[in-house]
Amino acid sequence: MNFAAYGGGTNSTAMLIGCYQRSIPVDRILFADTGCEQPYTYEFLPVMDEWLCKHGMPQITVVTYVDRDGNRLTLEQECLRSQTLPSLAYGFKKCSLKHKLGPQEKFCNNDPLCREAWARGERVVKFIGFDADEEQRRDHAIVYDMQNKKYRNEYPLIDWGWGREECIAAIEQEGLPLPGKSSCFFCPSMRKHEIRTLYHKHRDLDDRAIALENNAKPNLLTVKGLGRSWSWQEFVEADKNQVAMCSMFPEHDMPCGCYDGE
Repeated sequence: MNFAAYGGGTNSTAMLIGCYQRSIPVDRILFADTGCEQPYTYEFLPVMDEWLCKHGMPQITVVTYVDRDGNRLTLEQECLRSQTLPSLAYGFKKCSLKHKLGPQEKFCNNDPLCREAWARGERVVKFIGFDADEEQRRDHAIVYDMQNKKYRNEYPLIDWGWGREECIAAIEQEGLPLPGKSSCFFCPSMRKHEIRTLYHKHRDLDDRAIALENNAKPNLLTVKGLGRSWSWQEFVEADKNQVAMCSMFPEHDMPCGCYDGE
């Protein structure tokens, strides 16, 4: 039993393409929707589903986090209720574990194919899209992977030697548009040019991110905002006014946009 943890981004998309090209069976493709994904990710999902259908692969199964009462709870709703920021802003990964990994594992716990594999004493194979430029991420996970009795994590892109460039090339060769970076629209790991793009293309989402930040402000003791050492609101205001703040605008990410590091 093989399932792919699909994030809707470049790496996981290339991973599915590579599996098809190599005739590697994929029984389930699970996309964990936090309810707060970037708009381009939601737009890409039906495009990818169409490609999968044409190539005889399973459709994407969307899984979500639900509370104890069975009601869906998005990451944004959870942060607003608790007056906190996503845990990544504090240096933890609880938001990913709860809203990404958790729903996928809950689905597998109730999936007949997974249950049959476990009944046979087998581990379910989980394909994870770390590329060959991220081999250190696999190295950090080795100890956990070896102790996991339910899943055998595999990293096909690393095994194939596919780095970022190879992943992009594979997607383009299939005639698919590049899916973009997979993340929540208020992810603390977003770079400044990504925040700037969100502000200009999706002002409503930028407003929601800043509202979430302001909602948590009374409880912020160790961080200033979604940028950890700075707030998105400060960044957006400075960016709009073209204010040169050395700590906020490093040389490679000036507000004028004259140079963009990526």
